[in-house]
Amino acid sequence: MLTADNTGVLHNFSPGPALLPAAVLEQAAVGIADFCGAGLSLLELSHRSEAYRRLQGEAMERWLRLYAVPEGYDVLFLQGGASTQFAMVPLNLLGAGDSADYVSTGRWSEKAIDEAAAVGVRHRVAASSADRNHSYIPRADQLDLDAAARYLHITSNNTIFGTQYPESPAVGTAPLVIDASSDLLSRPIAWERIGLLYGGAQKNAGISGLTVVCIRRDLISCRGSGVPTMMRYDTHAAADSLYNTPPTFAVLVLDLTMRWIEEQGGLAMVDAANRHKASLLYEVIDGDGFYEGHAEPAARSLMNVVFRIPADRALEPEFVSRAGEEGLIGLEGHRAAGGLRASIYNAMSVEGCRGLAEFMVAFRGRFG
Repeated sequence: MLTADNTGVLHNFSPGPALLPAAVLEQAAVGIADFCGAGLSLLELSHRSEAYRRLQGEAMERWLRLYAVPEGYDVLFLQGGASTQFAMVPLNLLGAGDSADYVSTGRWSEKAIDEAAAVGVRHRVAASSADRNHSYIPRADQLDLDAAARYLHITSNNTIFGTQYPESPAVGTAPLVIDASSDLLSRPIAWERIGLLYGGAQKNAGISGLTVVCIRRDLISCRGSGVPTMMRYDTHAAADSLYNTPPTFAVLVLDLTMRWIEEQGGLAMVDAANRHKASLLYEVIDGDGFYEGHAEPAARSLMNVVFRIPADRALEPEFVSRAGEEGLIGLEGHRAAGGLRASIYNAMSVEGCRGLAEFMVAFRGRFG
């Protein structure tokens, strides 16, 4: 099992920017002082230098290898977060008269839908889980798909409501576009239907400032008209993600994080550990009714465990306060949803999750 907690007596359940493995922090600190023996900090090293180009190339190759991405895809290192991708995806993938389907499963997918409307492209909502406060993932047979859609957009994990696709839906004929910001590098992926996968690194794959886009090459050429140079995938693909200055330090942290995952045994082993960690918390939540999980069991996230104290919600701030005294921090629910949330990304240790589970049992014993 993974034992990556770097916080000593603290266990940080923040949803992001989130916990990093101790080994990654240590190696990144070396890069700040003297990168690759170049006598310069990576923070002051040119992105045109051979040392940085080698780092970036190795990071891209490591991404493709770790995810077992088949031939025909490119990796782009961009900026602007997943929120910028909400506009870049439709601007690049949709031309005049084209349309796309979206599945709404929470705030971030809603933002992607809103942005598609803002840039003036045609789009449809093929399904939504808003009718039950985003507590479930719509089934394949609940999707109202357009046979002519250029792509189907989903958000694989929903940090606010604690839901996650158990696997990518194999529906329709359009390629999948996946916002995977909060479960990047957490489990193996089947790429057969995926046209584009994107995500900010700061939740589970590194630090803020870097957005990774993995795109099928036949989708790189921009179909939209009048798209600004910096908003075009083909701009960045042609320049090997060096069209402008990349977030060089964030690329280093991503590469170190992927190396760490390889050392754990790869994505299959990480996935197994994440399932074990989540089970420790869901077992307590399902115990005797004192706690209540937000997500329906079939849609529960392995990354963000969202729950409440239904009999007395006034106890939730007390829970957060007392947990903090025990070194369990970052457990407040999102401001839009309230309640409690434990984000248990790759770098959260089994010991951290076990400690939270034991605290939950003790808190229930005192106040239940």
